[in-house]
Amino acid sequence: MELKHGPEPGTEAVDSPRLARLLGTPDLSWLVERARRRLVAGQPLTGPVSLADPTPAQRAAAERLLARAPGGGRSLTVRLEAVDAVLRRSGASPQGLAAAVAVLTGPVTSLAQGRREEEDAWKRAHTPLDELAATVPALAQWAARIRAEGLARRLGRTPDGTYGLLTGVCTALRALPAVPAVSLPAFAARVLGGAHALDDGTPPATLTLSGARALTGFPEGQGAEWRREAWASVGLLRDELSSTVLTLNLRGTPALDHLAEEGEPCVLTLRRLTRKPLAVAPALVRVCENPTVLAAAADTLGPHCPPLVCLQGQPSAAALTLLRALHDHGATLLYHGDFDWGGLRIAGALRRRVPWLPWRYTAADYRAAVLRSASPPLSPLVSTPTQTPWEPALAAALSELGVLVEEERELELLLSDLTRGS
Repeated sequence: MELKHGPEPGTEAVDSPRLARLLGTPDLSWLVERARRRLVAGQPLTGPVSLADPTPAQRAAAERLLARAPGGGRSLTVRLEAVDAVLRRSGASPQGLAAAVAVLTGPVTSLAQGRREEEDAWKRAHTPLDELAATVPALAQWAARIRAEGLARRLGRTPDGTYGLLTGVCTALRALPAVPAVSLPAFAARVLGGAHALDDGTPPATLTLSGARALTGFPEGQGAEWRREAWASVGLLRDELSSTVLTLNLRGTPALDHLAEEGEPCVLTLRRLTRKPLAVAPALVRVCENPTVLAAAADTLGPHCPPLVCLQGQPSAAALTLLRALHDHGATLLYHGDFDWGGLRIAGALRRRVPWLPWRYTAADYRAAVLRSASPPLSPLVSTPTQTPWEPALAAALSELGVLVEEERELELLLSDLTRGS
C-alpha cells in the first residue's frame, strides 16, 4: 500500500517504513479500508472487523501483525483495538490506528464533518447576496429568495463557482438602474469586464435580469421581446429601435410639432427618447391601451385632439421612458384600458413604474360600461384574477359581474372626453 505523504496533524510521529511493513501490505489493505470506513462514518475504531473467505496470505499477514493467530473459522476476524495497541506499542504509529490510516490512505473527513464543511462553503458562496442586501435594501427580499430557492447554487454548481457568479451579479446590480440608458454590451464590458457577460442564457444574465426586475417590479414573462423590455426597465438597451411607443399631438421638437399640426400619429423609438429626451410636457396627457383608440382620435379630431399616448399592450421600454419623462416634467397622466384581468395587469404594471390617475377606469365606470354594452353580448372573463391597488373595488366588480369590456367598446365615450378636452 502506498504511503500518503503531506502529514495530517497528529501523524508527524508516524514511523512510515515500519508502518508500511506492519500494516501497509496488500494483504492487509482490507483491514485498513474497514478502519477508514469507520472513521468516515464517525464511528470509533473498536470492535471486530471481518473478512469472508480470506486467502492464506491474508491470514498470515494478520497473524504477523498481531503476533498470534486471529482465530479460526472460514472468515478472518480482527479486533481494531488490538491493531491500535500494536501500532502504539511498536512505535510505528504512536498516535494509534487513526493516524496510521491517514498516513496510509490520505486525510480522513467524517461524513458529518464533510457536511458541515460543505454547508459552511455554501454559506460563504452566498455572502455577496448579504452584502448586496445591506447596501441596496430594495433587493433584500430578492436576495433572500435567490438563496432560499437555490437558483445561484444550481447555476454556479460549486461553492467557488457560485461565489464568483454572485460577485459579478451583485456588482452589476449595484450599478443599476443605468442613468442615462446605455447599451447592454457596453454596460457588461464596463462593469463585468466582458461585452458578452450578460448574453442571453448565461448564468450572470439569468440572475442579473431577475434582480433588475426586482428593482423595477417588471412582470414575469418570456421571449426575446420581454427580455428586451425587462433590461430596458433598468436602462440597459439591447435594441434601441425595436421598442416603440405610439403618440398623437405631443410637442416639443420640430418633428413632433409638425406632426401635431397635421394631427398625425407618431411612432417614437427608444433610441429617439433616450438620445433626445423631451424637454417640455403638457399639463395633461391621456394614455390608452389599444391603438384603435388613438387611430380613431386622429381620424375624428386630428390636430384638435389633446395629447394622447398608446401603450399597444404591455408597457414597452419606449412607453415607460416617455411616460416617466412626461411625469418628471409635471404632466398628469390619465389612463384607460380594457376591463379584463389582462387589462388590469397592464394597468398595474404601468402604475408600479409611473403614477397615473384613472380615465373612466374605476369600478363605477366598469359597471356603467357593462350596462351600456348589452348588445352584442359581452364575453365572460378569462385568465387569472388580479388586484387593483389604485381602487380595490374595481377588481371586486370584475369578479362580481364576470364579463370583459374591451376599450374599443368605450370608444365613443372616450372620444367625447377628448373632444371636450376633459
